[in-house]
Amino acid sequence: MKGWFLTPRSSNGNAVILLHGVSDNRLGMYGYGEWLLEHNYAVLLPDARAHGLSGGLATYGLKESDDIHRWVDWLEDKYHPRCVYGLGESMGAAQLLQSLAKESRFCAIVAESPFATFREVAYARFGREFHTGPWLGSTFFRPTVDVGFLYVRLMYGLNMEDASPKQAVERTRTPVMLIHGLSDRNIPPFHSDEIHARNPTGVVIWKVPGAVHTGAHRVAPEEFERRVLNWFESHPSTAPSP
Repeated sequence: MKGWFLTPRSSNGNAVILLHGVSDNRLGMYGYGEWLLEHNYAVLLPDARAHGLSGGLATYGLKESDDIHRWVDWLEDKYHPRCVYGLGESMGAAQLLQSLAKESRFCAIVAESPFATFREVAYARFGREFHTGPWLGSTFFRPTVDVGFLYVRLMYGLNMEDASPKQAVERTRTPVMLIHGLSDRNIPPFHSDEIHARNPTGVVIWKVPGAVHTGAHRVAPEEFERRVLNWFESHPSTAPSP
């Protein structure tokens, strides 16, 4: 995996892993990285599998969960942060949520525009082309989705049914904030509702009127920054500082 690790001039002792969306790379999260550096957080900006300069096969969270676990290992070994936080959008948000099934060291995470399951987002993608919502994908195009899942399983040994952020958050104790634009037609906001329903005490949602896919910061930049920083600051480490 390729990436950048940036440290602030004056550190608060915390670090944030920033995860980009599909067909993007670490540069897509660089603006958030600069903003967090200004607030004294160190930032890790990796390229996901099959994105940017990283090789491999994109698995939408199945293998990336292990990558995130190793990135936390690396941060703890090299930087010794008080807290490791996560901020991801779209595919990166879904990967971050799925990592919680194995990774318990995050003090808190923020996930913008995640999908609830890979199957449901596949249905939504088919329906989006015809402006029908996911029902067309789950009915007329369901055999196409099933064939695609079978192909991936036979070719790569991957069960895409297991790519399920909503299942991953069920037992996590990591505080999760979901952000979803109410005008998101790429991954509709009901995906965040389904994730929240699996763990209503540990997951909160901020729904943003007028925001499209991963567009909350463009619509409400000051509120976005305030909410994210407050979320991180309100979940400090309970362990002694190294």
